[in-house]
Amino acid sequence: MPEEKMHARSNGAERKAAALPVNSRLSIDGPASPRRTSLGLDAGMSLDAWRRLGRQIFLISDSSGWWLGDWLIYGQDQFPDRYRRALAETSLDYQTLRNYAWVARQFAPERRRDGLSFQHHAEVAGLPEPDQDIWLSRAERHGWSRNALRRHLQASRELGRATVEVTNIQVHVVAQRRDHWQRAADKKQQELVAWMVAILDEAAASTLEAAP
Repeated sequence: MPEEKMHARSNGAERKAAALPVNSRLSIDGPASPRRTSLGLDAGMSLDAWRRLGRQIFLISDSSGWWLGDWLIYGQDQFPDRYRRALAETSLDYQTLRNYAWVARQFAPERRRDGLSFQHHAEVAGLPEPDQDIWLSRAERHGWSRNALRRHLQASRELGRATVEVTNIQVHVVAQRRDHWQRAADKKQQELVAWMVAILDEAAASTLEAAP
């Protein structure tokens, strides 16, 4: 999907989002008056109230991509003959919303991760479903931002290209170490070579991320 269409979100949406209880409803609840172009804040608001309000705003902003995508999918499915005209009447940009709908279609609601942003999912939406789950799980486990996930994906692609170019790499290790690696690969339900490549991928990406 066009990258510029997906980058209009706030920087906060790239970070790991706090999970909400299942079926919870999002709203602005507190000493504030939300309007179309402003947010009025009551005088004397406590620090805790201010923090809670910020979390609510972030969650609504972070959820809007899914909402727009699901809303668009419903229109495509239920009103195919009137969809384009109705969408034009909303004054919303069709191409932008189409990108949101594309990501939403790649992830059924039960596969979406509460602890990750819409942008995390967008980064892996073009991958096969098993790979999507693998990378989202890694992002959750390591607390990667959207940008960190992108860097890890890029490192993986570069490593994949290098693997194609270099067809014969020999690594001499003692049997005990190889058995140790094999047990780790078995625990991950991966072939030994695939497990080694994944570990090298994560190490390379972490090194590149930490490099000045």
